[in-house]
Amino acid sequence: MATYSPVGARRKVRRALRRLREDRGLTQGQLAEAMDWSLSKVMRIENGDVTISVNDLRYLLQYLGVTDREQITDLLGAAKISRQRQQWWDAQNLRDFLTDAMRQHIQYEAEAKAIRIYFGMLVPGALQIPGYARAVLESYADELDPGTVEARLDSRERRRQQLIGRPDKPKLYVLLDEGVLFRQFGGAKVLGEQLAELIRLVEEGRLLVRVIPFEAPARIPMLGSYDILYLDDDAREDAEVEAILYRESDVRDELVEDLETVRRHRTGFDRVWQAMPDELASVKMIEARVRELLPEDV
Repeated sequence: MATYSPVGARRKVRRALRRLREDRGLTQGQLAEAMDWSLSKVMRIENGDVTISVNDLRYLLQYLGVTDREQITDLLGAAKISRQRQQWWDAQNLRDFLTDAMRQHIQYEAEAKAIRIYFGMLVPGALQIPGYARAVLESYADELDPGTVEARLDSRERRRQQLIGRPDKPKLYVLLDEGVLFRQFGGAKVLGEQLAELIRLVEEGRLLVRVIPFEAPARIPMLGSYDILYLDDDAREDAEVEAILYRESDVRDELVEDLETVRRHRTGFDRVWQAMPDELASVKMIEARVRELLPEDV
């Protein structure tokens, strides 16, 4: 049987179940009725919002006519692994404040070999230092109660430490609009410290960053903020097959695995990335802004 991490196992099972259902010409509603499940249960399993129990999976495979012993053993083993709950994002005090998509995103983020990140308004969440993260979240005080703010601050710092502390140093490509360098969440000092942290990560070889200048003639992404997470080598011609798109707005967040959608976002990212000043020029832009914001530290 293949070896999987919990997130890899969950993805293996849900993709296999969706494929088996579709191969047999069944809708989600038909499958739910046949198994005496709710439609929402089928949808949440196939979306990866919940895991499937080993017993439920055994009966489901039997209903779907799966007889290959190796395939059955592999899927049952993956289902067991997918239900492991030792990770910090599954703690009850955080689960209640994180969306299903965000919790899955964090898991993929912990294992991705490469991540392409586009943010046009602020520094990406996984790279936010505590002071900057607090200022961003507290700007939503009319929508988020104090308990939610504290839980999300906790999870955001855990994500940051998890991502930048990985010994394997995943490839991080960060594309920022120049406006990010001027939008002062928390004031000049906090923004300056946040930008200085980005420079530190660049110097440590943990990320590549390019900034879209205000005067850039290139067409900027109009797809909202998003991450593309690659679970395999991102340089492969078919890399998007093993990639997941995470995108969010002020009203929702979601994970997308539709191949054409992922490719469209990757194409848009690459087009802008290649048209922008290179990493050295971008870092110089950020350094100049840090000197303006933190003159006493120069």
